[in-house]
Amino acid sequence: MAVQELKPNVYAVGARDWDRRLFDALIPLPDGTSYNAYLVSGSQKTALIDTVDPVKAAELFANLDLLKVKHIDYIVSHHAEQDHSGSIPQVLARYPGAKVVTNEKCRGFLMDHLLVPEDKFQVVSDRETLSLGNKTLEFIFTPWVHWPETMITLLREDHILFTCDFFGSHLATSDLFVKDTHRVLADAKRYFAEIMMPFRPTIKKNLEKIADLGYEMIAPSHGPVYDQPAVIVEAYKNWISDQVENEVILAYVSMHGSTEKMAAFLADQLIEKGITVKPFNLIQSDIGELAMALVDAATIIIGTPTVLTGPHPAAIYAATLVNALRPRTRYATVIGSYGWGGQAVETLQKMLGNLKVEFLEPVLAKGHPREADFKALERLAGDIAVKHQSLNKQ
Repeated sequence: MAVQELKPNVYAVGARDWDRRLFDALIPLPDGTSYNAYLVSGSQKTALIDTVDPVKAAELFANLDLLKVKHIDYIVSHHAEQDHSGSIPQVLARYPGAKVVTNEKCRGFLMDHLLVPEDKFQVVSDRETLSLGNKTLEFIFTPWVHWPETMITLLREDHILFTCDFFGSHLATSDLFVKDTHRVLADAKRYFAEIMMPFRPTIKKNLEKIADLGYEMIAPSHGPVYDQPAVIVEAYKNWISDQVENEVILAYVSMHGSTEKMAAFLADQLIEKGITVKPFNLIQSDIGELAMALVDAATIIIGTPTVLTGPHPAAIYAATLVNALRPRTRYATVIGSYGWGGQAVETLQKMLGNLKVEFLEPVLAKGHPREADFKALERLAGDIAVKHQSLNKQ
């Protein structure tokens, strides 16, 4: 990432990762990502806001060299995860006079994960300030967005809110500021779905906490900077609300075609009733797309054959993902087939224990689905249509 200026003496000095396609060995990155770090040069002191993933440390240092940075007084660490903090030991080695400014909990994490020496820290409290001379940093604790130690920083004089993962998007782009709003919001929604959705209640509290800070710009740790911050703030308010859409997620896997036939029939029945259907063949679907769909859908249906008396492993994986992400989904059920018996439905219901949903009558076919099974699917579609008529009226 070339050095880019947000405001006078405030620079983006991080790195773009154009080619990265998987994060944490789990999250697909179809648009790459960036590791945003920011340099704030005050009249008396200089602060580096976060660092970069260690694989991109050379780019961070190249950018600091372009700015002829000879001394760094403070390294602000918002979050201990390595894509933001991983280069702190290297920065400290290069700028040995720097202090790592963070909260008590994050200090412990950085000592555990990166072996940063205890005497290198300057611990701050919630709403504490730090003067750089003509620029002032104010630290605001925002726990569980998305780790327990996370915080953000307001640069008071320039009205910039540095938010780390909060409001981020996995997107590598040459644009410093948001230009293509539709594209950025799509990536931000994917990011929210995969990372932030389990913490909707705490995110709501943190949105309330920052409401009166007077910021005019949001600079996250991934993706472009929002010079019109209302765009992403309003999107978050929608995503964390309890409102759901007239949508059904149909996540299925089929071994010999029976479950696939049932899923296709059910999808047609739902479409005929005016319901938006989002099917996901679990053998080939992008889990990020599935996570995004979970943000809005009122109902999720898992389709599975029975394998050794239980659900197919792909269905188990999907249920694990859904349970971990805790979407605002209202209804859930299971469809599928079996050979001689099993506990597929009971197993999946137990696996979705984190969801506050009403479980609808499942439909299981013995072997190939017959007329009675298709009738049951038709009834299920009708039941879902009735349930969806009352959405958002509570």
